Amino acid sequence: MDQFLKTKIETPPEKGLEQMKGAVNKQDPPTDSFFGPVMEYLSKLPQLLLLSVASVMVILVGILSHKTGPQLSLTILYMIPIALVTWFTRRSIGFVFSILSALTWLAADLTTGATYFPSDMPYWNGIIRLSSLFILTFILSTLKSTLKQEKEHSRTDFLTGTRNRRYFMELLRMEINRARRYDHPFTVVCIDLDNFKTVNDCFGHSTGDILLRLVASTIQKNIRVTDTVARLGGDEFAILLPETGQNVAEVIIQKVQRINLDILRRHGWPVTLSIGVATFTSVPATVDETLRVSDQLMYTAKNNGKNSIQYEVFGKEWPAVTSA
Repeated sequence: MDQFLKTKIETPPEKGLEQMKGAVNKQDPPTDSFFGPVMEYLSKLPQLLLLSVASVMVILVGILSHKTGPQLSLTILYMIPIALVTWFTRRSIGFVFSILSALTWLAADLTTGATYFPSDMPYWNGIIRLSSLFILTFILSTLKSTLKQEKEHSRTDFLTGTRNRRYFMELLRMEINRARRYDHPFTVVCIDLDNFKTVNDCFGHSTGDILLRLVASTIQKNIRVTDTVARLGGDEFAILLPETGQNVAEVIIQKVQRINLDILRRHGWPVTLSIGVATFTSVPATVDETLRVSDQLMYTAKNNGKNSIQYEVFGKEWPAVTSA
């Protein structure tokens, strides 16, 4: 911690919050899979380019089928462009390419000069192939949807619907790397609900769960779309404010506290918020150290009488980062 220059933040300004929205594009953490870079590259291709490549592949396979005749099975080559468009676009386009591939295959069979018995055999083969390609498209699209849901569930807190601790740490690691590369400040916030145990004891755990969901929802609605709120565990939340300096962070967090306190009081719950806000203008060495700094600020706020915000800046002074 000694490598940081700590600067106490004075009274926060109450202006400009609406101009701060939409500053940073969030990215998914990179996958460790061998095919990760290839999949990531293909997913970034323009859809029109992807469809054009898949169309050319179908045509080339059709020409190859015409040249080789029925002696060589090219089933897998017809499946590749279908799998490509199904995975990286959508199911309906996969069905369109299934029809295109089946018709191309049928045309190749009819123009090879081969003799079939009975004579309508190529058409029956075409129906079977089309059915098989439809099944392939359906299976791939269903698998893609299932994997997407599982990936989302692994990143989500089951109770509040916010991000969970594990995914928050991944996003924080990405933000640290981005800050190190582009010299942008960022802010990490830790929030603890004061007297939350009293609600569980007096009103029951079901009411406590409702309170946690309400607080999480209120935070989510009052931060920018580029910010991330996560439940770290129990009654503790964290917020990542990418590319955010001290002035902007103060405006956002004061709004979050004010609106939450108003809602909690209306429900008659004796709960307040102790908040630690750490703005980093020099990048810490590790993710754990970054989170520990804001966590310590939160406990400082808690030990100073609760229901307060403790601000600090770590590093050299930066101007506030805003976006149009």
